Amino acid sequence: MTVRTHVIPDVGAKTAVPALEPLLFELARPGRSGRHVVSDDAADIPAAFQRKTPLHLPELTEPQVVRHYTHLAQLNYSVDAGMYPLGSCTMKYNPKVNDRVASLFADLHPRQSYRTTQGVLALAYELEQMLAKITGMDFVSLQPQAGAQSEFTALLVFKAYHAKRGEAATRRRIIVPDSAHGTNPASAAMCGYQVTTVKSDARGNVDLDALKSALGPDVAGFMLTNPNTLGLFEERVREVCDAVHGAGALVYGDGANMNALLGIARPGDLGFDCVHINVHKTFSTPHGAGGPGAGPLCVKAHLRPFLPKPWIVREADGSYHYDTAREDRAPAGLGDSIGTIKQRIGNFGVLVRAYTYMKTLGEDGMLETGRDAILAANYLLALLRDKYDVAYDRTPMHEFVLSAAKQKRQGASALDIGKALLDEGFHSPTVYFPLIVAEAMMIEPTETEPRETLDAFAAAMKRIAERAESDPASVKAAPKYTPLARLDEVTAARKPVLRWQRPV
Repeated sequence: MTVRTHVIPDVGAKTAVPALEPLLFELARPGRSGRHVVSDDAADIPAAFQRKTPLHLPELTEPQVVRHYTHLAQLNYSVDAGMYPLGSCTMKYNPKVNDRVASLFADLHPRQSYRTTQGVLALAYELEQMLAKITGMDFVSLQPQAGAQSEFTALLVFKAYHAKRGEAATRRRIIVPDSAHGTNPASAAMCGYQVTTVKSDARGNVDLDALKSALGPDVAGFMLTNPNTLGLFEERVREVCDAVHGAGALVYGDGANMNALLGIARPGDLGFDCVHINVHKTFSTPHGAGGPGAGPLCVKAHLRPFLPKPWIVREADGSYHYDTAREDRAPAGLGDSIGTIKQRIGNFGVLVRAYTYMKTLGEDGMLETGRDAILAANYLLALLRDKYDVAYDRTPMHEFVLSAAKQKRQGASALDIGKALLDEGFHSPTVYFPLIVAEAMMIEPTETEPRETLDAFAAAMKRIAERAESDPASVKAAPKYTPLARLDEVTAARKPVLRWQRPV
């Protein structure tokens, strides 16, 4: 196995970075085994351990197998190993007590009776109450298992709300800002809505005049992220909500950036009709590669009848049960549910982690979390603004957007800078989003990174900016010290090789 040396700037020490070793099948040698069977007599081997059909597994010793997978784990980058400055993802450290508490529920079955899962329902019910309080909403559904699914759920609720008012046929349009997450228009389209995009103004807010021009009797709702994907608080958010409500439409809050608002502002107080929370972001479950996630939907009282069933109900005696009543047997006003989005209580392990995180911090701790996230972003921006262009020169919230347009003119793009960061020992920030910023680099340090890490990250970004000016070719050639050089990302995405194939 080859070994390369790599200087990690924040510790100033050289460490060995192992290169990729051969795959297990390539390491195999005929006749090797990880186990010695005492007897060759098949009769001495329990039937459960007998297999007649060859498995075509690699022939290796047990230490070889263990070392192979341990080595692969060492090649992984994780939030336990370093900082993830991915804007809009809020990749904060996950306290291990969260995992420990979630593991207590690992043996439960999702189809168990509510009579045997009173503790589960009590935790879920209390979590709903906490999320309602944090967001300034009245009711919560824990079913959606991701932010995008919660968007989809909310728009189904919008559709049901307008249908109840006899306006489903006329309200066929959803408005989104040009800075919106891509899932917003996608969710609207999946619900059968037409999508209208409104531009941002010179300060990075929704252009209020453009929004008012787009509103009309055919609009079902407006989808708004606040703080928006530029990391900026919408300065005229109440006017925006009033304008939408004045047209008879509803305001949906994309809560992807809720980490910045904890204890500071509540969407319900700002005029939103509903908001989803990516609890895997705001309340610190490690995520990525498609999961795990959870996206509870929090709504005002006028949208409660349309929430997914079943609901968790607390009885006067303190017990809990599922309310699955539908149109034929529901009390008045409770038969309008859109149905079930995901059986029972969504991704419960993620919800338990969120509950543990919130209980551990308490109200004062969550307020400190939001403030520290904002402080970290502003501190990091202050260190970098002299080397990179700032997309919108305003005080940001928990994240900010730089532009590498200047570096691109010098010969190194935002993608090149992200690749060069890998050689510096850091994960890349989000690049090329939001789409309205040329050569965008979206940076979110979160509140869990110490000042020393922020300083080291800023120093690495400055070194790369200086290289882009003096030697852009070296930035375009990065990464140099990682186990693999730069990949053909288009081919990797369109034609992924997901399993080993025996050579012909």
